[in-house]
Amino acid sequence: MMRQVLTFIMAGGKGERLWPLTKDRAKPAVPFGGIYRVVDFSLSNCINSGIRKIHVLIQYKSISLQRHLRMGWNIFDSELGEYIDVIPAQHRTGEHWYLGTADAVYQNIYSIEQEHPDHVLVLAGDHVYKMNYAEMLAFHKDRGADVTVGVIEMERERARGFGIVEVDPGGRMVGFQEKPQQPRAIPGDPQRCFVSMGIYLFNTQVVEGVLIDDAKRADSTHDFGRDVIPRIVKDLRVYAYNFKDENKKEAKYWRDIGTLDAYHEANMDLVQVTPQLNLYDRSWPIRTSQEQWPPAKTVFADEATGRLGTVLDSLVANGCIISGGKVQRCILSPNVRVNSFSEVYDSILMESVEVGRYAKIRRAIIDKDVVIPRYAEIGYDLEEDRRRFHVTERGVVVVAKGTIVEESRPAVSLVGT
Repeated sequence: MMRQVLTFIMAGGKGERLWPLTKDRAKPAVPFGGIYRVVDFSLSNCINSGIRKIHVLIQYKSISLQRHLRMGWNIFDSELGEYIDVIPAQHRTGEHWYLGTADAVYQNIYSIEQEHPDHVLVLAGDHVYKMNYAEMLAFHKDRGADVTVGVIEMERERARGFGIVEVDPGGRMVGFQEKPQQPRAIPGDPQRCFVSMGIYLFNTQVVEGVLIDDAKRADSTHDFGRDVIPRIVKDLRVYAYNFKDENKKEAKYWRDIGTLDAYHEANMDLVQVTPQLNLYDRSWPIRTSQEQWPPAKTVFADEATGRLGTVLDSLVANGCIISGGKVQRCILSPNVRVNSFSEVYDSILMESVEVGRYAKIRRAIIDKDVVIPRYAEIGYDLEEDRRRFHVTERGVVVVAKGTIVEESRPAVSLVGT
């Protein structure tokens, strides 16, 4: 059934609200959970759902994303008609780059015509969740839908920052609101709304027609959620599919990590005793690309001097060495080193970060290849941190990739150092 579904993953977003993490990479390529990239979740959902024909549409600062896909996702047999193709903007239909999600698919409409699928599935490459798209397709066919939009229930107060899908009592879509102050509630449930997940399932003959029509409109921003879907709800059978979570947890888990605070919070979710996002379910694995690092290790256990290599309530990737420092409630990517007498709390340390002796870090995101010098303090004096780094509204300090961090005080010779 899923072999007749052609999938497009939107992976060209700038992710401006995630700067400086997106200074050198596209939003779907941002590391998440220590060893993953954000795009791994949409791709893993495809694989676990039985989808074998996938186009990843890229555009903005895509080198690291392309490398990741090449190294970790070259898993299909082209002789069997399976593939994950990476397609950059190519000016196939004009002189502009991808203008929006609908324009991105329209510029690759030739791939739909070549493949002749029964259905076209459009996904965002920058959301974290687990979903079986085969069940969405079954729902789509059962309703006799032309288009089905993936939605998740959300409290009205939280839903104001999202696109709201309006439905009738039978689940058919009747309207759309873009980040409204007064979101329309679900029929029969005045406290909750249906939020669009950026997932769209089309019958092929329908998607070709609506894309061609949208491309001709000068007043369109060429976006599925903002333009295409609201325009077609009156004339076509558009249904809302209520997200069924494959996460095996009580609460549904879906995160649009569009801001630095949301990104930090979603990562910190993972270090809870019973995290909402279950990374350990072997029936729905999340695949990624991993280099060959040695196992993580802790060293030194000298209680007399306090030189203890300890890790508490944290995710620690391969290649990490906790050398006499303390790590608590943190996410450590591969090849991180935390040196003696240092302390790191509630933070995300990306690949090849080194924390010097006696350094103290709290509520921070440290991007790749940053060396934190001896005695440095990050997250303790936000006014000082704002002078040197980016600080979010909620007080999370973000140190950009490759930043040269100045020493907070000169090194001092101490006994036991």
